[in-house]
Amino acid sequence: MDNNDLAGEAWTSAWSQMIDAGMKAVRSSETLSGQRQAEVEIAESPVDLVFQIDKVRMLKYRPLAKKKPNVPPVLICYGLFGRQTMIDLQEDRSLVRNLLADGIEVYVVDWGTPTRADQYLSMDDYIDLYLGSCVEELVAINGGKPVTLFGICEGGTFAAALAALRPELFAGLALAITPIDFRGEPDEFWQGEGFLNSWIQNLSQDDVDLIIDTYGMLPGALTGAIFSSLTPMASLTKYNIGLANMDGDEAAILNFLRMEKWIADRPDHPGEAARQWLNELYRENQLVEGKFHVAGEAVDLRNISCPVLNIYALQDHIIPVSCSKALSNFVKPNLYQEIGFPGGHVGVFVSRKAQGVVAGGLSEWIKKTQKPVRKKPAKQANQTKPAKKK
Repeated sequence: MDNNDLAGEAWTSAWSQMIDAGMKAVRSSETLSGQRQAEVEIAESPVDLVFQIDKVRMLKYRPLAKKKPNVPPVLICYGLFGRQTMIDLQEDRSLVRNLLADGIEVYVVDWGTPTRADQYLSMDDYIDLYLGSCVEELVAINGGKPVTLFGICEGGTFAAALAALRPELFAGLALAITPIDFRGEPDEFWQGEGFLNSWIQNLSQDDVDLIIDTYGMLPGALTGAIFSSLTPMASLTKYNIGLANMDGDEAAILNFLRMEKWIADRPDHPGEAARQWLNELYRENQLVEGKFHVAGEAVDLRNISCPVLNIYALQDHIIPVSCSKALSNFVKPNLYQEIGFPGGHVGVFVSRKAQGVVAGGLSEWIKKTQKPVRKKPAKQANQTKPAKKK
């Protein structure tokens, strides 16, 4: 085959691929234009308000199953950098619905929408006052018996700190994509892992203070831009190449739109708590060094005395695996379990595979480790054996 034939074959192949990509884009565009707001709703599982302190609410999801396992209720605590709606994205991709389908009683903390009026709220307020009060209320609802707390991302750090400070409140602690050691093991990071850690640790305290003092808050638009910049090619191409490759698949496009709706709803982070998050935890790594204080008390993770499940994502570009796995250094081995999910930071909750691996694994762990211990009846004093009949 001469050069002209090779060139002609390459041109034909390129033209064919271009036509194919164009038709996919057309089909996706047609499907996208037909969607309506009502079809892109998220977090539709019904809830009831059971407790509120300031803007913070504790909501109870309405049950889906009649049969209930004999386990404590579960309180889910998301972080302040996003909304808890991600755990109930849509009916077939919902951690909440999976737990409810297994009969588990599920509650969630809703932090509300912080404004500049909340700029002076600190970690003391969010961990000790707000989260602590929600847990205490749920313990009261549970008849004074300890409950299970499931913390996600920043909310997982809050949860771990509270479980160390108030271990008597907890029957179990589950964490997902949670930073514990904010430095991790940089020498073991895969390419693309740990960029957020490096960026924040290269800021000075004055840099952090300038951001917080200027805005009063850590703006949601700023944190959203930072997270997008960690995966620049994916962020740049998802609205063109990514959508085109969906080839008009309505289910895929609706899932994409729901994810984008969740991503766009990013509240501002209260300033003083953000200052502590960036300076005391990310820059100074105070939590694993035993120097982090809440309400005047040092947080010692070795005080966690309940069963612990630690879920991390193996391709997490935001929270490196070693930052999460560090919790195993503080919890007794017989109390500690891990699930390493083969996916990314958000995929832990919204991917199809996660519904079985993560949601299913969490449910099984709860039912296996959270069952109340049955006490054997005490033997009566002076108990004698009946005489044998002659």
